[in-house]
Amino acid sequence: MTDLVELEIEAPAHGGHCVARHEGRVVFVRHTLPGETVRARLTESGDDARFWRADAVEVVEASRDRVDSAWPEAGPGGVGGGELAHVSLAGQRAWKLSVLRESFERFAGRAYEGDVLPVPAALGRAEDESSGLRYRTRVTAVADGEGRASMHLHRSRETRPLASMPLASAALEEALVSGRFPARSRIAMAESSTGELRVVADGVPWRAGKLDRRPNAPRAVTETVSVGERTWTFRVDAAGFWQVHRDAPAVLVSEVLDRVGDAERVADLYSGAGLLSVPLADSGREVIAIESDADGARAARRNAHETPSLRVIHADVRNTLAEGIGTLDAVVLDPPRSGAGGATIAALAGTEAQRIVYVACDPVALARDVALLAQHGYELENAQAIDLFPMTHHVETLATFERR
Repeated sequence: MTDLVELEIEAPAHGGHCVARHEGRVVFVRHTLPGETVRARLTESGDDARFWRADAVEVVEASRDRVDSAWPEAGPGGVGGGELAHVSLAGQRAWKLSVLRESFERFAGRAYEGDVLPVPAALGRAEDESSGLRYRTRVTAVADGEGRASMHLHRSRETRPLASMPLASAALEEALVSGRFPARSRIAMAESSTGELRVVADGVPWRAGKLDRRPNAPRAVTETVSVGERTWTFRVDAAGFWQVHRDAPAVLVSEVLDRVGDAERVADLYSGAGLLSVPLADSGREVIAIESDADGARAARRNAHETPSLRVIHADVRNTLAEGIGTLDAVVLDPPRSGAGGATIAALAGTEAQRIVYVACDPVALARDVALLAQHGYELENAQAIDLFPMTHHVETLATFERR
């Protein structure tokens, strides 16, 4: 059998590919769109495989949502991280909405009734075509043997040097593409809301073309987040976790504050550097932030130094809930991509919180947890997705649950 097959493309599936069928076998195809007819090169196949994978390399009949790729290096046979760069912005949101609906129907047994908002709309601004690019303020890469910033090819250990990174800010792209780093090092870059740019190579600050091993070498950046007339300031390590979209912090803080409402005692689970905890506590709420990562908890304590009603606990979320933190009015739940899971949700139910505000970066994990929360008496009130990751299959969804 040739490795090139002609396929009629069906619905999008979670993970950045679409479903097609070839001689009765399911094929997951990247770099295509629903409704297209393509010639695709098989990348994973075999008679004993449950399904095959393929890259569309020639379009026979194109979707009206197909556009020239915003990042050709992430095209067929290229690096990961820009799998929807060939799709119009409206088409990307339609794609993600389809995945959300299918995930909710399959794993939660109910409909997803929200939509997918572009970030400008979530902030009350008009959208333009550039809103899908230059949004990343954090990037990671690996250096090849010559010190060039590179990324892994999709589902491969092989890397390829980058000639461009249009999803990143202009300053980050320039630093990434033009820089030379220690060979084989892992590179983390951050550009803050105040314009600071930091680079870390294998955990060590990289400055002026060399590693800066001084104990006090600068490696953190200052982030400011404004919602309405209120502004909060954070210090975050360049290699630490922070939202990658430049507008994501303001979007998430605004949404969470609105959804938590007048709750007085709140737990922020998987709290990171305190992005949500600090604004929640700033208005006088009693907030308990729980974070298992030592660096994240340390950053949260530093960022909370002017917020006495915020207590940061460095511990495992599930174990801490099981041990007991008292009754709560509301819980903010921002778990890792795998979701909260049954044991954590069971422990969470023991807090008797009336409201849960869930911040999810994975539609399938969220849908599974919707079903688990329902088993513990928490009914989904509403959910709204926001497109914080244009040009990729990822989408952020905020959901509010009320205890019956």
